[in-house]
Amino acid sequence: MVTNNGAEPILEVKNLKTHFFTDKGVVQAVKGVSFSLANGETLGIVGESGCGKSVTASSIMQLIKLPPGKIVDGEIIFRRQKRRAETIDIVQLDPKGVEMRSIRGGEISMIFQEPMTSLNPLHTVGRQIAEVVELHQQLSRKEAMKVAIDMLDRVRIADPQDRVNQYPHQLSGGMRQRVMIALALSCNPSILIADEPTTALDVTIQAQIISLMEQLQDDFGSSIIIITHNLGVVSQMADYVAVMYFGRIVEYGTVTDIFREPQHPYTVGLLQSIPVLGRRKEILVPIEGIVPNATAEIPGCAFADRCPHVMAKCRSHLPPVTTVEGQHQVACWLHEDAAAVRHAD
Repeated sequence: MVTNNGAEPILEVKNLKTHFFTDKGVVQAVKGVSFSLANGETLGIVGESGCGKSVTASSIMQLIKLPPGKIVDGEIIFRRQKRRAETIDIVQLDPKGVEMRSIRGGEISMIFQEPMTSLNPLHTVGRQIAEVVELHQQLSRKEAMKVAIDMLDRVRIADPQDRVNQYPHQLSGGMRQRVMIALALSCNPSILIADEPTTALDVTIQAQIISLMEQLQDDFGSSIIIITHNLGVVSQMADYVAVMYFGRIVEYGTVTDIFREPQHPYTVGLLQSIPVLGRRKEILVPIEGIVPNATAEIPGCAFADRCPHVMAKCRSHLPPVTTVEGQHQVACWLHEDAAAVRHAD
């Protein structure tokens, strides 16, 4: 697989399957997800809660708790660029081993959904940033604390020399999220995974966080995977978009592909259910029905019961992935005939 500029991607996820083995049955949280990420590129992963977005991110970081979770199949190919150039399959690494620990935080970092539960309440925010820097950059405590102050300044926290000695509970939600970004970027990672980075923040702070991440991406050159249900954030930040439903990617393409020419009924439903400034419509168009039970075994398309275009084969056979045009792909039986015509040509 190559990227648009012909270079090998820095990250390739191939047929990733992550399951959770529970008393109520096997939850197939991720069911064969594949995508790639190029240097300096931003990929948005969108979908309703429970579709497998965060589990995909945790799998990349080897943060799936065993038991009950386990990566049962697939590859996560990471092309390292720091320290030494080499290609690694993250799935084959020991989650608690030295090599995975050097990658996690040092070369691939993650901003978690809720900073208040991710930051340690017993340590100052400066100490938490400095600890990561000490581990991955082999600096002294004093030098690492200088880096922490500089990072707090970079994420536009006022009076960083004072804030560095404060605890998470002394900061606002927006400031804690900035601390999480500073923590994630403190070692200049090649890849930044942002899992719902604007959740629970008001719209003004959301806009500031998005602007900050874009600026820091320019400064550090990191590739970004942003995981969110907020399509507005994706439209502003992402180069490519993967739409997930019930553990699978049902549509993939550029931002223009997804927002101007959506092909999957689920993608169309997501776009119709968001408010648009200036649109004179009193009621939004919701997606009817509910997501299937997590342990359900569905032979066909998981969206069939909610789809306005459902056909008999949708319930019995899993739709193949069809290339619409360029890199725009969709998994839907509605596009079977179009695929056949392209194949004949």
